[in-house]
Amino acid sequence: MGHPLLFELALLLLPLGLGLGLWLAGASLAWVWPLALLPYLLRNLYLLVRLGFLIQRHHRLAPPFPQGLWGEIHRSIARYQQRGRKSRKRQIRFTRRFREAANAVPDALVILDKQHRIDWANPAAAKLIDIHWPADDGRRFADILTSPDLDGFIEAGEYMRPLEIAPPHNRTIMLSLRITPFGERKKQRLVVGRDITKVYHLNMIRRDFVANASHELRTPLTVIAGFVESLIESPTTPLNHRRPLVLMHNQTERMCSIVDDLMTLSRLEMNDCLDEQQSVDVPDELHLILQEAQALSDGQHSFETDVDDDLLLLGNQPELRSALSNLVFNAVKHTPAGTKIRVGWRQDEDGPCFSVEDDGPGIAQEHLPRLTERFYRVDRARSRESGGTGLGLAIVKHVLNRHDARLAISSELGQGSLFSCRFSPDRGLEREGADRSAAG
Repeated sequence: MGHPLLFELALLLLPLGLGLGLWLAGASLAWVWPLALLPYLLRNLYLLVRLGFLIQRHHRLAPPFPQGLWGEIHRSIARYQQRGRKSRKRQIRFTRRFREAANAVPDALVILDKQHRIDWANPAAAKLIDIHWPADDGRRFADILTSPDLDGFIEAGEYMRPLEIAPPHNRTIMLSLRITPFGERKKQRLVVGRDITKVYHLNMIRRDFVANASHELRTPLTVIAGFVESLIESPTTPLNHRRPLVLMHNQTERMCSIVDDLMTLSRLEMNDCLDEQQSVDVPDELHLILQEAQALSDGQHSFETDVDDDLLLLGNQPELRSALSNLVFNAVKHTPAGTKIRVGWRQDEDGPCFSVEDDGPGIAQEHLPRLTERFYRVDRARSRESGGTGLGLAIVKHVLNRHDARLAISSELGQGSLFSCRFSPDRGLEREGADRSAAG
């Protein structure tokens, strides 16, 4: 900065010295000083107008630059222009890579604006969703992918679970749609459509097989159980035959329990939406469940309750009873004698919450992600001894999914386990309000 500043001072002192000499020679101050400073002012005005013109026309500033402070200003602007050009080049390269990567993805990718209109789509969207970009730019997403569930799915903004849908242009395929908010203030939407046709058909085959096999097994098992029970109670049965018959009866009952749970799971999987919803008296259900749990425990466990008697829940009563009882009964079956079991039903800041906590041996961390899988057992020998089918938590998971709820499991070895069911706030009902609405 030293050299440009000295140059500017020299330019300014030169006319000032000239004006001082004229004044000493007797000239009038009224015209001497303006006349002396006029060349300096005209130079600055010229360079200012010229720089403004170059910036307005987006000209690239290049040497030679003017001398003095104006040269420093030109050099600084030129450096910013160079940085801007490098930044734009990086952005162009990044955009090109993003487009290439998005075009290579086999899943359909669609970006929606704040009004849920199409802003961009990759080539796979043309095949899977029939969205061709840029031909469909600006069209409403729901006008192309028409479905009675789609509008509500987008507006609700609850994207924890994907939406499975058959696109209108090709009903032979099944899509799994996931929508993620992004962009400024999360107002835009990224739609990801994945072809799950093979997986969907395999799941349908599995569901049909389980449902049919369970239905066909139920009748012969009931007949076998009836005959075995008659033989056990018959006075003519030899004593040495009674123990094998009791074992046969126990295993038949266990098979019947497995079949019943499989049929329950099949029924839940066949229909993802609740058919009937009503105000469920959860405190009353828990009172009955705890009575059954105490009978199952035979006095070997202690129970503590923290239940809000005025908190009801909107949902399906048989399904909710099945889910809640499974959690309580599991705490009894899979913990040793002397374990304390705490059952809670409360409203907190996130909505209604049901919890079952025990101070038993706990569960190792590697088992927690798989607990809701069918027939998964932490301790296979102990589970069979306790009479568990390995399907209880799978049923709980499906019931909670149908009630817009989630299951959280936390446990550590030697420190017990905590199973929590969190429901959305809009499902919680106060007893007085529920009774009034039922009366109306």
